[in-house]
Amino acid sequence: MHESLAPALYRFAAVARTGHLTRAAEEIGVPQPTLSRAIARLEDDLGVALFRRAGRGLRLTAAGQALRVRADAALAELAAAAAEIAGDADPATGRASLGFLGTMGPVAVPRILRGLRRTSPGIRIELVQSPHAALLERVRAGTVDVALTSPMPDEPDLTAVVLAEEELRLAVPVSHRLAAAPAGVELAAAAGEPFLLFAPGYGLRGQVESWCAEAGFRPQPAFEGGETETLRGLVGAGLGVALLPAGPDVPGVVQLPVRAPRTVRPLGMVHLSGDRPTPPVRALCTFLTAHGHTLLGI
Repeated sequence: MHESLAPALYRFAAVARTGHLTRAAEEIGVPQPTLSRAIARLEDDLGVALFRRAGRGLRLTAAGQALRVRADAALAELAAAAAEIAGDADPATGRASLGFLGTMGPVAVPRILRGLRRTSPGIRIELVQSPHAALLERVRAGTVDVALTSPMPDEPDLTAVVLAEEELRLAVPVSHRLAAAPAGVELAAAAGEPFLLFAPGYGLRGQVESWCAEAGFRPQPAFEGGETETLRGLVGAGLGVALLPAGPDVPGVVQLPVRAPRTVRPLGMVHLSGDRPTPPVRALCTFLTAHGHTLLGI
């Protein structure tokens, strides 16, 4: 019963609207005997009569009147949902959701939206900012169509495409002993310093810990956070050092290139493998593939 309820209600509503089996059958494009059997089967399933004869037509019973109110509401809701889904998939005016890391918010994402507006001006982009792990979960769940993230996952259900690389520099207070080395430092020189780290769940947390391990030490967290500029501000306040994406100059902060190890991470887009993207999502992926390196500013 439940599997066939929607088509049964659709046919019932047509008969209720026209008050006639033949006219209803013509309206919805089914043979009249097929429609008659469908109504009889619905009445058998519900255990009540929905129509009674009225001359050459049909009139709703009290049970039929009650069902019609609910059926009309349910069918209207289904029609609205179908229209919304079709609208989101429209090549010219549809919708795509773009997830991204917080480090990409200030510069990269606005560049992407500005460029996409020139090539696909009518597409609506829904923005979702989340840490790396949460972005991947959103892609798997289908609530984010495309995610800009790092590191690139190696999982069969996800397709990852590297678009660019991003350099991370050692940010130190202007009064720090390492600040006088503008040509760069080896990361091992920061061993023992209080580190300002991204919180667990952020992709950069694991990458920073990996680079520090390669340099021969384990970073000791002074503070943890989720926003690049917050951590940069804490550096400026003299509260520690941090490996952060290269950014604009901030008072009180010196950004030092790291000579060893190579503190560069891949940036790229991630989407579901084997998925059938809508035209707007396909347009977004095509745009990112063609222009991602430039727009990510690396």
